[in-house]
Amino acid sequence: MAGTAAGRTGRGRKRWGWAALMAGAFLAGMLLVGIALLRAPEAERSAGDNLVSPPAAVPPSAAPTDNAAGGPPPGPRLAIVVDDLGYDPVRDAEWLDFPDKITVSVLPFGPSSRSFAASARAHGFGVILHVPMEPEGGVADRTEPYLLRRGMTPEEIADRFSRMAADVPQASGASNHMGSAFTSDLPAMTAFAQALKGKGFFFVDSVTSTGTVGLMAMEQEGVPATRRDVFLDDDGRPEGMRRRWAEAVALAKERGEAVLLCHARRETHKALLELLPQLRREGIRTVAVEELLSFPAGTARDAGESPGRNRQ
Repeated sequence: MAGTAAGRTGRGRKRWGWAALMAGAFLAGMLLVGIALLRAPEAERSAGDNLVSPPAAVPPSAAPTDNAAGGPPPGPRLAIVVDDLGYDPVRDAEWLDFPDKITVSVLPFGPSSRSFAASARAHGFGVILHVPMEPEGGVADRTEPYLLRRGMTPEEIADRFSRMAADVPQASGASNHMGSAFTSDLPAMTAFAQALKGKGFFFVDSVTSTGTVGLMAMEQEGVPATRRDVFLDDDGRPEGMRRRWAEAVALAKERGEAVLLCHARRETHKALLELLPQLRREGIRTVAVEELLSFPAGTARDAGESPGRNRQ
C-alpha cells in the first residue's frame, strides 16, 4: 500500500510539474507578444526619422517658362577675355583672384603658360590658346618663333598649332595674338580653321584688322566662332577704359550678349575691379566666352560692330 501511495504521489507531482511548465511557457509567450506590440511603434518612428518625407505632388505647369529647371538664368551676358597670359608669372597669378568668371587667353611656351592654364581651369575660368600669328609690318615679340605665317602649307600650320595646343592642354578654343596679316588671308585662315576643327576647338577673332576673314573661314569649315565686340584697354587711360566699358555694357543690354577683350595689365585688372559692381546693378552676368557659342557648329556670331582700331 505504501508503494501504491508513493506512486500516486509521484504521478501527481509530475502532472503539477507539467502544468506549471506549460503555464510558464504560456505566460512567457504572452509576455514576448506584449513586448513586441509595445516596441513596434517605437521602431517605426526611429526608422522614419532617417527617411525623407515623400515630396508633395507638384501640379504640372500650364506652359514652359524661361526659368525651367536646368536652363541658364535669363538676362544679358558679358564675356571678358583677358589676353597675353603665360609670360609673367607674378602678374598672371594676380588674375587668379579675379572675383567674376573670365576667359584667359594663354600664350604657348611661356614660363607660366602651362601652370597658369591649369590653375585658371581649376578656378572655373574659361581657357583658350592665344595663337601667335603674323602681323603687318614685321612687328613681333617673344612669340616670333611660333608665329603662324602666310604661305605656310596646311600641314605646317596644323603641325605648329598642334604643338602649341599640346603646351596648353586645358584650352578648349583659340584666339589670335597679333595676326593682322594672317587673319586677312583666306587660304591661311582656312587651313587654320581646319586645324581647329581637328582639335574640336572654337575660335575667338580678336579683330586686329578690319580685313579679317576669320569668321568667314570658320563658317566654311564648320568651326564655332565669335569675335570681340569691344577692346577695353586699346586706350589704356582710365577715362578711355571707362568709356569702352560703357559701350560693352550698353551692347550687352541691347543685344543680350557681348565680348569684351583686354590685356592682362595691372592697370586693366584694377579698372575692372572698380567697374564690375555696375554689372550687378544692370543685371548682367559674366560668362566664359564659350557659353556664348550655343549655336550649331558651322555658324558664327557676327557682332555687327565696326572693329575700331586695328591691333597688331
